Amino acid sequence: MSTIESVSTESRIFEPPREFVAQANVKKADFDALNAHAAKDFAGFWAKHARDEVLWHKPFSKSLDESKAPFYKWFEDGELNVSYNCLDRNLSNGNAEKVAIIFEADDGAVTKVTYRDLYHRVCRLANGLKSLGIKKGDRVLIYIPMSIEGVVAMQACARIGATHSVVFGGFSAKSLQERIIDAGAVAVITADEQARGGKHLPLKVIVDEALGMGGCESIRNVIIYKRTGGNIAFSPPRDLWLHELVAKQADTCEPEWVGAEHPLFILYTSGSTGKPKGVQHSSGGFLLWAMLTMRWVFDVKPTDLF
Repeated sequence: MSTIESVSTESRIFEPPREFVAQANVKKADFDALNAHAAKDFAGFWAKHARDEVLWHKPFSKSLDESKAPFYKWFEDGELNVSYNCLDRNLSNGNAEKVAIIFEADDGAVTKVTYRDLYHRVCRLANGLKSLGIKKGDRVLIYIPMSIEGVVAMQACARIGATHSVVFGGFSAKSLQERIIDAGAVAVITADEQARGGKHLPLKVIVDEALGMGGCESIRNVIIYKRTGGNIAFSPPRDLWLHELVAKQADTCEPEWVGAEHPLFILYTSGSTGKPKGVQHSSGGFLLWAMLTMRWVFDVKPTDLF
């Protein structure tokens, strides 16, 4: 009979059911082989997968630079674009009319978006952001409800080389202000309200409160997705409706090629134990992780999507 030896030391092993193990996408022998390959040639292991899984505009010549450890750099001289890898590749490999996103709203309404539709929506917003002067290296905060528009916003930022930072829609004005200041954001993409559990909850009101606290002078634009049609304060030319911004934009947009170490996004800790700390994720490393997660964990290949 198992016993707990200590509240701080745990030695028990809980084996998963054999039926569960049998359905694993990566078998133990294959997993052990992957680990052995990585242990034998760490840099070569990741270089192989980076070449196999990622589409490069400019191939990298060296996978890992350890010269300034612990500040390691991966695929540093390679150039790519995350949005291109997520969308454009699926326009030419037979996936264009396949479903990229299935979204169920708070009221139960289900929306399906194909790769082609998603590509055009991303390009229109990317062009809209560029029309506002937002460019490679700028930071954009995304304070928006769970929605297709949220995915479009992240992809549009990646497409033009802007670094995005998603802030949970349940965070306060103070939390939003702190992240705007720390990131030096030039724009916030938000919504009038969000719908959760049948209730309409404020978002734009909280953005206005955050900007009113001071220290957010870097913000030039607030782009608003009309989610509920709720009554909000509107302050042009700073405030713009998302649907009006994209209405007359071209539905194609050439990707901005960036270095593999270019910041894709900043994700902040909650701040429950002190000042929120921003974790920066690079474009090349995060993209490779995402691609391999799809292949190894979910057993999804680029041509096997919905």
